[in-house]
Amino acid sequence: MDRIRYAYRTSFLGIICNVFLAVIKCIIAIISNSQSLLADAFNSLGDILSSFMTFVGNKISSKVADDDHNLGHGKAEYIFSMLISIVMFILSFTTIKSSVLSIINGEKINYSIWLIIVCIITIVTKLLLFLITNNFYKRTNNILIKASSVDHRNDVLVTSITLLSIILSYFGFKYVDGIVGTIISLCILFSAFKIFRESYDVLMDKAIDDKTKDKILRIISKHSEIDHIRHFNSTPVGYRYQISFTIFVDGNLSTYESHDIANKLEKEIDDLVPEVYLTVIHVNPIDEK
Repeated sequence: MDRIRYAYRTSFLGIICNVFLAVIKCIIAIISNSQSLLADAFNSLGDILSSFMTFVGNKISSKVADDDHNLGHGKAEYIFSMLISIVMFILSFTTIKSSVLSIINGEKINYSIWLIIVCIITIVTKLLLFLITNNFYKRTNNILIKASSVDHRNDVLVTSITLLSIILSYFGFKYVDGIVGTIISLCILFSAFKIFRESYDVLMDKAIDDKTKDKILRIISKHSEIDHIRHFNSTPVGYRYQISFTIFVDGNLSTYESHDIANKLEKEIDDLVPEVYLTVIHVNPIDEK
């Protein structure tokens, strides 16, 4: 499946590139005493773990349904994306603390041309990763790939701000490095919250979105033999949904005829609405009362 293959490619690219970036950032940040670059280095370390979780989460979620998991293992994507967000929370709070202390203590960075070079390398690498993984996400609608794509996009912004702080520090702006380190950490915190919220919604069985529901209702309304429906329910199954509802048809129809209407409608919804994993329709006669 393309969905699995693209997720594996995302993980592999993320791990390789972020290991390289984390190493060079840590070395230069420690030598130069740059809190903003150190915060950026911690962000790269978190990205390595995120890429590994993307790999593991995708491997589990790609398993087919079995006797213990009748609807498959799709929610593993959201469990691991939530773990990624928690790692991002921890890293952001750690770097906020470090950056605030550098402001209080009035620490200065030791300017080096390598600070500029590392930032430029990071910006170019992360921009390429964002373009690649965003393309993967558009093809698969995989939340783990989306989390990686958003993270790469944020890293471009984060490192650009880091580069600006280094330049300003060189020209004598004393506290800008610590301030920028704090801003970067808050950006990481905000991204973590968004990923956590999206994962939480699925794991807590949030209903299908209104746009998709309206699309399904329009398909149903085209069937004149259906008088009305009731009890529309939806449950997330990984990145898609299982839906169920009751249709009311003419009670004089035979059992075969009424259920044939339901069977054709189920197939039509499954064919036309990619967000739906499974459609279950109950059939009831019209209640004249």
